[in-house]
Formats: sequence, structure tokens, C-alpha cells
Amino acid sequence: MNARSVTQFTARLFAAAFIALFVTACEHAPSAPGQLASITVVSNPDSVIVLGDRQFVAIGKDANGTVVEVSPTWSVAAGGGTIAANGRFTAGSVPGTYVNSITATSGGLSGTATVKVLAGAPASVVVTPTPVTLALGATQQFTAVFKDAGGNIVPTAVPFWSVTAGGGTINSATGLFTAGTASGTFTNTVVASIGNLAGSATVIVTPNALASITVTPNPQVLAVGATQQFTAVGKDNNGNVVAFTPSWSVQAAGGTINATGLFTAGTVSGTFINTIRACTTTACAAGSMSGFATVTVGAGVLANISVTPNPIDVGTNARQQFTAIGTDANGNVITILPVWSMKTGAAFAGGTVLQGGGYNAPSSVGTGLDSIVATLGSISGAARINVKASSALVSISVTPNPANVVVNGTQTFTATGFDGAGLIVPTPGLSWSVVAGGGSINSTSGLFTAGTVVGTYANTVKATSGTIFGYATVNVTAAVIPPVASYLGSTISLAGIFGSLGVTCGSGAINADVMTFPGVTWTQGACTFTGATHLGDGVASTARGELNTALVTLMTLPCDVTYSAGADLGTISAVLPLAPGVHCSATTFLPTGIVRLAGPASGVWIFQAGSSLTAAVGSSVLISGGGLAKNVYWANGASATLNNAAAWQGNILASSSVTLGNGVTLLGRALAHTGTVSMGTLSTITLP
Repeated sequence: MNARSVTQFTARLFAAAFIALFVTACEHAPSAPGQLASITVVSNPDSVIVLGDRQFVAIGKDANGTVVEVSPTWSVAAGGGTIAANGRFTAGSVPGTYVNSITATSGGLSGTATVKVLAGAPASVVVTPTPVTLALGATQQFTAVFKDAGGNIVPTAVPFWSVTAGGGTINSATGLFTAGTASGTFTNTVVASIGNLAGSATVIVTPNALASITVTPNPQVLAVGATQQFTAVGKDNNGNVVAFTPSWSVQAAGGTINATGLFTAGTVSGTFINTIRACTTTACAAGSMSGFATVTVGAGVLANISVTPNPIDVGTNARQQFTAIGTDANGNVITILPVWSMKTGAAFAGGTVLQGGGYNAPSSVGTGLDSIVATLGSISGAARINVKASSALVSISVTPNPANVVVNGTQTFTATGFDGAGLIVPTPGLSWSVVAGGGSINSTSGLFTAGTVVGTYANTVKATSGTIFGYATVNVTAAVIPPVASYLGSTISLAGIFGSLGVTCGSGAINADVMTFPGVTWTQGACTFTGATHLGDGVASTARGELNTALVTLMTLPCDVTYSAGADLGTISAVLPLAPGVHCSATTFLPTGIVRLAGPASGVWIFQAGSSLTAAVGSSVLISGGGLAKNVYWANGASATLNNAAAWQGNILASSSVTLGNGVTLLGRALAHTGTVSMGTLSTITLP
């Protein structure tokens, strides 16, 4: 039975007792009651909690004190609540002693009673202040007030304080809150409670002053004339976002940018380091805080081919090497591998051409003209050759001179013979030798291999034809090995597969750690793995940071060789294996067949693809000369895909996603910075 029921039951007993007393009085009265002379109002007890109720009874008596039946009209004269026609009083919400407030009236007579309205049990908790805005690390004293159902303050014991939704810490006994290092709105995070009764307050933690600006995307690869929206995000020294309006500018050319951060690439290709700048002040005034981004503008579509030297006089039976240079409509150089041919016709001398640009002059004496032609697709370029009668060999020029070769590195030298008139003439019986140290040379091919001692070896490479010879100087330099360890940090190096948003492996094996961050999706299927899983944890968070650093570093390295869009590295490397260095495409690499790499164990190959790498079905990577798969990097501005049955080597780093088809083998890593990594059936990843 609840408190109200007990009160009602008590009132009924009290009323019944009065009725019994009245009946008894009637039975034993010496005479019938007289006229009503007084009214007495009673209740037991005379107190009631707020919003509770209590039964009041009116007792009438005549002048002799004899009980007289009375049916009064009930009213409340001095507040405290309301009363029903039957005398049932319902307390209001304000505690207090209401003197002579309960009134029973019959005829011209009235009786009154005083009622005490008491505060009820605690029904709610009000925590103040709320909401409150605090700086990082600031403190705030919170207060808890307990109220009954009528909103009246009820004294209670000291509440227990806690933080349930972050934002900081609180003293559990005193309610003193200390803001944390993360900004944001933490709704109902401060809680004061006693038993099951609790109240809460919201805390808004504001960031500190702006400490850094990050511009994204960075780096970004664009074609000539393409556009890219850049974004600047400011943060305080705790990594919390601080709102600001950036002022945009271009520092190192490469294009133009408008007030909203929309960049338009210019007509000149190249890598423009930190050219995009976002500042906190208009026009990036002195002292302005700034953030930067690097842009690589890739050459456009091949528009022209020029062949050099052009024109040139060549003696009979001489050999001349020509070079083809491709350019786009804006004059940007595009690396090409053209098809070489000779113009034919009655007016030409009849020389022959070799693929690679070599020309062999005819043996007959004449004054005819030859033209050598370099063609790629529908674009061609040509050079005119004057074939003239030559005299005897009088000098030999050796190139390159001087040559810079790293320790244990190689360099192929070329010898060109001239007659007294300066015409190029043959060098019969040409042989090569090293006469002043620095390394060794193949006597037939001219391939020089540097030794291990650094130094300048003047006129050491000698080319001899009969009694005529020429020299070249060699500078042997210390081997510069790129800082491979810095490309992949110690944590990301443990991952054979990393997906920012998740990893899926249908079947096969991952012989390394599996990591995801911030996502935690790891769809294992029938896949086996030998390492640990780090799904959205601190290890994976560190790995993602290292992956970002590696991508930025690899994508901003200056290019040694630049290829046209969609370059087929398999076809290209079939002519000559690719040497260590930075190989770039402004857009895509689309390798087919075998991609051949040749170089020593210290060699590093970096392939920059502005957008993506897509390896054809059954394609593969073959490394010779001692080169190692761990030193091969495939860096992509967007995604990477290895189609079915590809046998690949190297570390794949993609800004978005990595996809491995069915039956793919990867001696390396599949690392996706912002997207997912998915492996088809029977695919395998093994750390190199």
C-alpha cells in the first residue's frame, strides 16, 4: 500500500470513528439534539505532502454540546491546495502551514482547520550550469539541486558525480569538472546521482588558438588545365579543429587558385613543391600562419615529335645516334618510345635505321639526302641527314665526358669518330679500355663498371680504333641509397594489408599483420593469416599516419623518367629493363606482360601514378641484377588493381583503394590510405 492509500485509509477510519461516536451519542442522549450551534473541522493527521491528499471531517454540535448532523460546504480560505465537496483535500505544490485554511460552512456557521503541506520525496535532479562553454583544460564547479514532484528543493545527501559522454573529468565527491583536450559538444555528460535518481548537464569544450593548418589533397597530380578543389583545416595544439577562413595563393607557379581554394593547373608541367598556400590573413601578410600542398602538373597529350640532331652531315659508312623528344601542345616534354624508320625514294642515299634511333650511313659515295623518322601513333618527327664522302678517321670523341658513376654503378660509353672535315666516320675495330683506374670496362660494348674507391679518374676510359683514340673522365661517387626505411615506418611495415575502411579476403593467405583504421571491418572468409590483427586500435592508427607520410613522400619525389598516360611498362621494359629511379605518369600505369626491372640490391624503384595502377590479367614483375621487391614502390594518387593471376612484386600504396583479383600473388604489401583492400579467391600476400 502506497503513502496516498495509507492516508486515504486512515481518513476513512477517522470518519468512521466520528460516525460511530455520533450514533452512540444519539442512542444515549437524554433528549433529541437541538439546533446547530458550532462546527469543528478535524483531520488526523493535519499534515500532507505536496500534491498528496487528506480527508477532513466537519462535526456539528448544538448549544449543549450534543452532536448534530451537518452537511457543510467545503472551501479553502487561505490556500495550500483544493478541497472536494466531500471534504477531501488535495495539497498544492508549495509547502507551508496554512492557518484556518480548511473551512466547512453550514447555514451561517463555519468551522476551520489548519493544514500543513510538507515537501515530498526527491523526484528530480537539476544540475547547473547547463550548457556551459569551457576552454580546453578549464574547470567548472557544478551544483546539483534535488526537487520533489512540485519542484520544491529537498535536502539530500551529497550526490555522486560522473562523466558519461566524454569532454573531461570530474571529482566524484565535489562536482568540480576539468575539461579535456578534445573539443566538441558533450551532451548530458556531467551526471549527479543518488540511487536511481540522476540529473545531467551539457558541456561545450572549445579549442585553443589555431596552431596548424593542413591543406588537402597533398600531394595532388593534375593534367594541364585540370582543376582541383583544395581544403584547409586549422587545428589547435591538441589536434582539435579550429574554424577559420583561409586566404589562398599560389607560391611556386603551377597554376592559379581562386578565393574558394579552386586550383586550375597551368600549361607548364612539373612538380611544384608547396605551391598551394592557405593563410590566416588576407594576402598571407607577414606573420600569417600557413599550410601548404604540392601539385604535380603532368604533360598533356602528345602533340609533336622532334628528332635531333637536325640537320647533320654524316660520312659514308658512319653511324649516328638520333634522339626523339615528344612534347604536348604546350611544349611540355613527354617521354616516348617511337618507331624509327627511313623515308625512302630515289632522291635518298639509302642508309638504314635501327630501332632505338641508330642510323647507319651507306657505303657508297654520294651527296644524297636521307631522312630519319620517329613515329608514335599518328604523330611523327624527322631529321635530315647529309651523306657526304668522308676521309680518314682523325679523332674519336667519347661520351658522356665527364661521367658521374656511383660506386659499383654502371655507365655505357659511346665513341664517335670524325675525319678532318668534322664528318662522322666509322671507327673500325673499336675497342675499350681503362687506363687510369676507377673501374673496369667491357672492351667490346663500352659498358663501364665503377669500382669501390670514390674519386675523379681523368681520361681513364679510352676508345681505340687503329692508331686513333679518345678519352673520357669518370667521377666515381658514393652510392646514394634513398632512405627506404623512411618510406614505410616501423609500424606500417608489419602490415601485409592495411585498409582504412576495412579489409576483405575471400580465400588464400596473408603472411603478415592485418590492419584497419579507423574502420574495424575484417571480412576473413576462408582466408588464413600468420600475423596479428589490429582493427581500429592504436597500432593501426599509428600505421595509418605512417602510410600518409609515405604516400606524400613518394608522390612528391622528382621524376627521373616521365611516361605518357596509360603507359604499358611491360612493353616499355621489353626493350630495356627499367633502372632504379623515380618513374612517373601523370595519370595511369597500365602494364601488361612482364614488367622487367634491373638493378643492384641497393636499387630503389618508385612508380608514381597520378591516379591509378591497373595490372593486366597474368601480368608480372621480374627483378634481375640482385634487386629486391622490398625496394619497389607503387604509389598511386587514387587506386590500384591487380587483375586475375597477376604475379606482382613491390609495395602498393594507394590513396583510396586496392583490389587484388583471383589467384593474385603479391610479394609486397597492399596499403589503402582512405579506402578498402579486397582480395579475390586464392590470392596471397607475403612480406618482401
